[in-house]
Amino acid sequence: MRIAVAGGTGIVGHHLTDLARSAGLEPVVIGRSTGIDLLTGAGLPAALDGVDAVIDVVNTPTLSAKASRRFFGTTTATLLNAEADAGVRHHLALSIVNAATVSAGYYAGKALQEERVMRGAVPWTLLRATQFHEFAAQTLDRGSRGAVALVPVMRTQPVAAREVAARLLRLVLGSPRGIVPALAGPSEQTLGDMVRDYARATRSRALVVQVRLPGRMGRAMRDGGLLPSPGTERGAQSFQEWLETDVRAAPSV
Repeated sequence: MRIAVAGGTGIVGHHLTDLARSAGLEPVVIGRSTGIDLLTGAGLPAALDGVDAVIDVVNTPTLSAKASRRFFGTTTATLLNAEADAGVRHHLALSIVNAATVSAGYYAGKALQEERVMRGAVPWTLLRATQFHEFAAQTLDRGSRGAVALVPVMRTQPVAAREVAARLLRLVLGSPRGIVPALAGPSEQTLGDMVRDYARATRSRALVVQVRLPGRMGRAMRDGGLLPSPGTERGAQSFQEWLETDVRAAPSV
């Protein structure tokens, strides 16, 4: 089976391509590193030649609602149009728990992505997941201001990116299913604690200072608007276990 992974070098994408190869599949990585531009469509028709299914895990670092909508709206439309032309039989997209409900900041783009997938001509499956364990590292990097790291007040239930990738791979081997049960991590955390623990694990001296973000996005983060609903399927690896196996045990370079 030949599958394409849009964003195949990213946090989830690199796990996906590794798992796909181990399963005897033929993954095609779609991204600028392989000469394919999802904003313009350059190189995409050739990449989809003979592809049975596409898994979309592309990402953008923006926090702007306008920029996020522009990115995800364009990349999703470009992918779906090219897939329809190529005869792709299954489009599998990864979104975020409650993105469509919050629909602010970065999540506004994910909400638009969901809409376009649901209205598209290619049969689809949509998996929503909570933030990844790697979100702590991203937040520390993004919020660092010299010796201080500004971290939004946020409740989250982080999940292992590797487990999300494994779920996506199982889904892509089946028929399109529409919206499937969401996947969350095993327990709730505060983002501030996660970033502090990650900073200690990486010997960062940054002083973590929590800030209350304004507006609808800030309220959703503080009030649990991005937490999964009761009964959501849960992954196995906790954030602390991830720190031990993927961060502290990682070879130094």
